[in-house]
Amino acid sequence: MTKKKSKSKNNKTPEIDNKVGEDEEISSKNESDLEQKLKDAENKLLLAAADSENLRKRFEREKEDLSSYVITKFATEILSFLDNLQRALNSIDIEKSKEKDESISHFIEGIELTEKQVIEIFKKFNIEKINSLNEVFDPNLHQAMFEVEKEDMEPGYVAEVVQEGYMIGERLLRPAMVGVSKKKTQ
Repeated sequence: MTKKKSKSKNNKTPEIDNKVGEDEEISSKNESDLEQKLKDAENKLLLAAADSENLRKRFEREKEDLSSYVITKFATEILSFLDNLQRALNSIDIEKSKEKDESISHFIEGIELTEKQVIEIFKKFNIEKINSLNEVFDPNLHQAMFEVEKEDMEPGYVAEVVQEGYMIGERLLRPAMVGVSKKKTQ
């Protein structure tokens, strides 16, 4: 009987060895599958983190743009007010008017101070006048109203400024309306 038992044990040993080998194969296959799944999960996590960071940066840029340019429409309306103040000052001979009557002198000073205050407020909100006169015509900043024949100026330069242009930050608030020099025709 002992022999039968030992034979039966010997018969089972190859089966057990095969099962152990199969278990090791399955285990190593599961392990490589798990490693691949772990790598995939890490990649997905990194992509999600990068997307989240990019979204955060985009929102920050949009927030800055919004805070910088939210006053654009209002500033455009105030430009009309500033234009009218400047037209009023340019329409009179300030020195003669100041000499004639003291009340007119005070009135003109009030208009000049109001103009200066509006310009200071514009500077505070990063609204700058475009320097156009004698500069090369730039269609991104200037609106050509007419051409002027000038002998002392090369063609394509701003010869006259009809209405000043303004920028708010890096954006154009209003183009400068200008007269552009051209060669004199013979």
